Amino acid sequence: MPSFEDYLKNVKLKELLEELKVPKIETLMKEIKHFTEKEAERRDKIVLSYFGEDGIERVIDSVVQGLLSPPRLRKNAKVLDVGAGSGFFTTKVADKVRRHLPEAAFYAMDLTPVMLLVLTRKTPEITPFLGVAENVRGSVEQARKHLNIPEKFDAIFSTLMLHHCSNVERVFESFRKAEEVDGKAVVIDLCKHSFEEFREEMGDLHLGFEPELLKGMAEKHFSKVQVKKIPGICCTNSGRSAELFVAVMIP
Repeated sequence: MPSFEDYLKNVKLKELLEELKVPKIETLMKEIKHFTEKEAERRDKIVLSYFGEDGIERVIDSVVQGLLSPPRLRKNAKVLDVGAGSGFFTTKVADKVRRHLPEAAFYAMDLTPVMLLVLTRKTPEITPFLGVAENVRGSVEQARKHLNIPEKFDAIFSTLMLHHCSNVERVFESFRKAEEVDGKAVVIDLCKHSFEEFREEMGDLHLGFEPELLKGMAEKHFSKVQVKKIPGICCTNSGRSAELFVAVMIP
């Protein structure tokens, strides 16, 4: 199997975005070029500073609980992290899930090559590939031309990714199309908040979501959707308190 570096050499990112019908490609390309390894490391530190070690553990445990909740994943489940970035959450979630399902295989999708390169240096146990959340299935089809990844996944999760997406409902539709018939999805993100500075600090498109409104969007594509808050997690540096929610979606 080719290395991730070889894969990147064979993929023309702009052409991939065109193939996946991503809007505002030129703007997006400029944003992607902004990222370096130092920026990837900085992002990890920012997330840790916002939520603290205890908060991060609660986020990870919430994802793991969602993945391991009924219906139970098969022992060799294929699990995809969408918007994985540098793998800050991916690696930690994978470690905990594999304590229960040692044969589970993990994959990480993101649009920023350097972020995924950082992930490959953290662990060889997670397979990364390029793609967009609004078109996971198309991203997988393109990646399969170069990498050994599955056509569909038993579970998909995303952590603090949804508020970066322009079309949130399309993300839910995209997740469903990329899953097995009996798959599941777990999403953790911010509840509605008023911190406008997050747009500049983290490039957020949405200032969080109302859980009930989000549930309504997800129910258009999943038959069973449970959304609950994870209260009390706040930025340890400034005391800004933005609640999180966890959504578990089953077809």
